[in-house]
Amino acid sequence: MGRPSRQLVTREAIMRTALALVDEEGADALSTTRIAARLGVKGPALYNHVSGRAEIIDGIRDLIVAEMELAPGIRPWTAALDSWARSYRAAFAAHPRVVPLLVGRPVRSVAALQAYAEAFAVLREAGWPEERLLPIVRCVEYYLIGSALDLAAPDDVLPPGAEPPPGLEPLLNPPPDLRELAFEAGLAALTRGFEDTLAGLRGRTGA
Repeated sequence: MGRPSRQLVTREAIMRTALALVDEEGADALSTTRIAARLGVKGPALYNHVSGRAEIIDGIRDLIVAEMELAPGIRPWTAALDSWARSYRAAFAAHPRVVPLLVGRPVRSVAALQAYAEAFAVLREAGWPEERLLPIVRCVEYYLIGSALDLAAPDDVLPPGAEPPPGLEPLLNPPPDLRELAFEAGLAALTRGFEDTLAGLRGRTGA
């Protein structure tokens, strides 16, 4: 039998299959064996293209970042932060089950590192001191990761048959758009806080 006329497995196919697998079955389902089965090949065939599960997770991060609309030309910096935050959340809203795979893992994705560089450039141009750049970006990321995790959280807060303590009405009867209200409130509070901080820094330096 002759060799296939086209390559059956590519790095991109592996990453997209991995993302689809996690979307459908959750983070625990991710394995080279499961990916290979979906591609119709044996597990070892994947190692011609990837080194293992860790590289696949980095590739999944690249796919998520590619879905974000990170426009580096947006100004002022508060508008850039707002746009970045909304784009970040929208990308993870489409893939909430991916979040546990990425939390706590070092960022080695070139696309993600480029997004960091662009965020730092916008903040630097706005007058933020160098030592504040990473804390600000990480602060926003922490907030967005929590928001993304909540997108996949169940709405039920009590075990079946449990009697709720008094005063729990806001939790038991949340508004239908709770997640959006919470996201908007948090993002507005972060932005105002950063604006006040920058104003204070400029006041101390006379800028």
